[in-house]
Amino acid sequence: MLQTQLRPSTQLRPLTTAHLAQTMALIELSAVELEQKVQAELAKNPALEVKDARRCPVCKRQYADKGPCPRCHPAQTQQPDQPIVFVSPRYDFVHTRRDEETVQERDGQLAKEDLPTYVLKQIAPELPTEDRQIAAFILSNLDEDGLLEIPIIEVARYYHVPLSRVGGVIALIQHADPIGVGSPSPQDALLVQLEVLAEHQSVPPHAPTAIQEGMDLLSRHQYAELARQINIQVNQVEEIARFMCDNLNPFPGRAYWGDIRTGQSDTPPVFTQPDAIITPVDDSPEAPLVVEVFSPYAGILRVNPLFRQAINQVAENNTEQWKSDLGRAELLVKCLQQRTTTIVRLMRRLAVIQREFILHGDKHLRPQTRASLAKELQVHESTISRAVSSKSVQMPNGHIIPLSKFFDRSLQVRTALKQIIEEEKSPLSDSAISILLDEQGYSVARRTVAKYRAMEGILPSHLRQSQDVVEVS
Repeated sequence: MLQTQLRPSTQLRPLTTAHLAQTMALIELSAVELEQKVQAELAKNPALEVKDARRCPVCKRQYADKGPCPRCHPAQTQQPDQPIVFVSPRYDFVHTRRDEETVQERDGQLAKEDLPTYVLKQIAPELPTEDRQIAAFILSNLDEDGLLEIPIIEVARYYHVPLSRVGGVIALIQHADPIGVGSPSPQDALLVQLEVLAEHQSVPPHAPTAIQEGMDLLSRHQYAELARQINIQVNQVEEIARFMCDNLNPFPGRAYWGDIRTGQSDTPPVFTQPDAIITPVDDSPEAPLVVEVFSPYAGILRVNPLFRQAINQVAENNTEQWKSDLGRAELLVKCLQQRTTTIVRLMRRLAVIQREFILHGDKHLRPQTRASLAKELQVHESTISRAVSSKSVQMPNGHIIPLSKFFDRSLQVRTALKQIIEEEKSPLSDSAISILLDEQGYSVARRTVAKYRAMEGILPSHLRQSQDVVEVS
């Protein structure tokens, strides 16, 4: 009796796993990649068919015109602060802007930037010319975690320079993004991250001591023993552990840096066709946004009903193959619907949160993380990460940007930094810029200013001064 009761759950588990796995795989695909996958499946699976008439993916009703379904999105009832989000299978996308700037933005996606290059670009303006070879050598010897694989003394011997000079180069590398990269060990990476965080937020007392003297105990959650060893309370050790989990990363190379995450595909995305287009209904300031989400074959892909009926009449030796085709077709249609629903929910929420950014530009971007959005939408963070991955959006100004830009927490600060430098009468130091940013509500340490300035390709103050002199002369 017990075996009879347990058997259904055993049979359901593979289906559930297959459904989840395929849904996650489809969510990660861009619209172009998804179209190719569905076309390939249509070519080999007779159980799938494409309907001629366009139907709403939500209410399934047929309609001929382009744009949102008039039944699901009646314009007269739309609230100004709520976007109109609809799914479109259309293939007639045309760029609304093809000027030189747009082409440069798109072509910029073609060049992959690895971690050593990304770090070197940040530190190059601060690095003496004679030390650039040392920095390049160090960065070429990072492992996949972003940690230095060779002893520091070997670098010093190779270039016949003092250890202190190598240490200075490594310190500059460690304070680039991602913080802690180039450290000799995970412990050193944590200490550097802790030092940087302490410049603009409070950190638990004794955290450096706990990392230096009790890293093994922390990793094994032996908090009571660590508390005795460094003579503090257990609850203080627990606070340190929580802080480390929330804010520190012992393997900086695995963290998000730039627009690439280590371990993903070697081929960076090329944004020639967006996955969504955002436009306002009209030119009025309060006009609602219209978000058209591209989902190839949405509302027109289905399981062939004649194939389903004929499966009972097929010869016995072909039954298994037909059932397999039918199962694959049903799974693909169901997972495609789930993918569409997830991306629509994501875009709807982003259009509300980032309305000002969409309409008025970078300085209006609101800080937003994938984790917080996942919690709000009640999905796993990996689902949001997959939904954002390799996707792009065409903004009202015609620019096509990666969807990940909606989560760029430094963009607003970098925009303010660029504006300060554009308006400076004489070159400002990073410390002075840090003070001005603080007056605007951005608490940014001097080192962070230097990092953001390097990311934007802006020279340090003494070189900007030299540049001004050359231009005047």
